[in-house]
Amino acid sequence: MVKERNIVVCILLSIITCGIYAIYWFITLTDDTSKLNNDPDFSGVKSFIFSLITCGIYGIYWNYKIGKEMYEANQKAGIQASDNSVIYLILSIFGLSIITYCLVQSELNTIAKQTGNAQ
Repeated sequence: MVKERNIVVCILLSIITCGIYAIYWFITLTDDTSKLNNDPDFSGVKSFIFSLITCGIYGIYWNYKIGKEMYEANQKAGIQASDNSVIYLILSIFGLSIITYCLVQSELNTIAKQTGNAQ
């Protein structure tokens, strides 16, 4: 089951909590995508720890990887989609990963609605 989240609320909570909610959001985005693709190796906590250890370099790679994972999840759900991994990578290079979070959450919400897997 993938939980539908209101993107505006997620952004506001990320700002109000000085980024703490953004960490939680990062982890849940990764875990939800992992569930959709049956990929236990793509873990939210593991991705967050790798990002910390590599001083954010893994976070840049994560943006690319989540684009590939979302493309695969959309295909499995039967939704016509494009591979946005390069766009997500460019956004993260310019420090705009929050936009990637929003785009991925939007795709997850669409998959949840389409497949009826929403919580």
